[in-house]
Amino acid sequence: MGSKTPDEYRRGPDESPTCATIAAINPPKSSAASGLVHGALEGEGEDGDDDDNDDDTDQVEPALKNIATLSNNKKKKRKSNKKKKNKNIGEQSVPPRVALSDLFRNKPYPKGEIVVHTDQNSNLQRTTAQELRHVSALKEMDDDFLKDYRKAAEVHRQVRQHVHTIVRPGISMSQLAEEIEEGVRALTGCQGLERGDVLKAGMGFPTGLCLNNIAAHWTPNPGGKEVILKYDDVLKVDFGVHVNGRIVDSAFTVAFNPVYDNLLAAVKAATNTGLKEAGIDARIDHISASIQEVMESYEVELNNKTVPVKAVRNITGHNILRYKIHGDKQVPFVKTQTNQCMEEGDIFAIETFGSTGRAVLRDDVSVYGYGRNEHVNTSGLHHVSAESLLKTIDENFGTLVFARRYLERLGVKNYLLGMKTLVSNGVIDSYGPLVDIPGSYVAQFEHTVLL
Repeated sequence: MGSKTPDEYRRGPDESPTCATIAAINPPKSSAASGLVHGALEGEGEDGDDDDNDDDTDQVEPALKNIATLSNNKKKKRKSNKKKKNKNIGEQSVPPRVALSDLFRNKPYPKGEIVVHTDQNSNLQRTTAQELRHVSALKEMDDDFLKDYRKAAEVHRQVRQHVHTIVRPGISMSQLAEEIEEGVRALTGCQGLERGDVLKAGMGFPTGLCLNNIAAHWTPNPGGKEVILKYDDVLKVDFGVHVNGRIVDSAFTVAFNPVYDNLLAAVKAATNTGLKEAGIDARIDHISASIQEVMESYEVELNNKTVPVKAVRNITGHNILRYKIHGDKQVPFVKTQTNQCMEEGDIFAIETFGSTGRAVLRDDVSVYGYGRNEHVNTSGLHHVSAESLLKTIDENFGTLVFARRYLERLGVKNYLLGMKTLVSNGVIDSYGPLVDIPGSYVAQFEHTVLL
């Protein structure tokens, strides 16, 4: 009651066949009632002769023939109307008398207006935000979902194994980054030189090669000072592989001096604890507390001093969205209070950072990479160089984080002024290195899980 009938099923009085309606209300009269019987008329004999005048008879007979012809034509019209009515069997009559089973043969019934009920109390919503996320995640997990993720994971595994064989004291960070990135491009089959090729498959974000107290977000830039790996360095290798925007993020730490073995063991054990505790409906605060407990149970001896391993406090693990390395959920490495849970369909980068310093990171100078902020309006841009650079970024990277050398690899030149304009307008986000105090050492381990 009260729902609107769709227009295609509505039948107004003017829409029904007029003749059919008239025929239904005023059925045709019999021939006798119409007075068009060709037979014995008043004053006519059985032999058909009129008693008064034969001439009058001759005049009456043609008139009767004409009237009979008109009567036959009317009968034919009524017969054609019945055929027309049979053609419109899929339409409702006026008044409505056709059964719906005949009207909707093998067709669905029309839907009424669907209204989502909301209330001031979010707990009373008919469709909760969690249910909406669940439905969205299940739609995302199509037939190609696992295929893309497994391909990206295998590419990462093979490149990671190769990196372990070439990382030695004396290798430059530029050479190591090139080895990683060329390996990823070769195995994914996308060199990233054609327009939009990077969005098909390739690097999920710039290769991170962080030494000692640099915890995250450092990569070699064109024209920068060359950095060489030394025996006493602690190197974090962090890179991502994506296939059709589905990103696998994994990292590991390399140290040649055995004095750092406990530091690496602490962080690896903490990461494994996070992986063990992760799962559908797992509470993130419980995972964080478990990670901290395991990591801070380790100590390392440096310069004849026993130093506790601390969980870094202001950087977290995170969920991964399509073409976005950082989602809206975080997994801290220290005990925290949050109502967030892991849900079916989530993709999480379970990572941990352990430090021998303060375990509180700060931004350092230099640039690690850039990322498109899709929520910022670009109508305020007036520099031609900035508009041209933004078009190149949108066509080749979308919301993927990219480094300066990725732009130069595409042949982009003289982009620094345009990039400065984009960053100052908030259209592009700039990311810099995150560091602990000098003299400290930070280790990292990370894996990606699909729930």
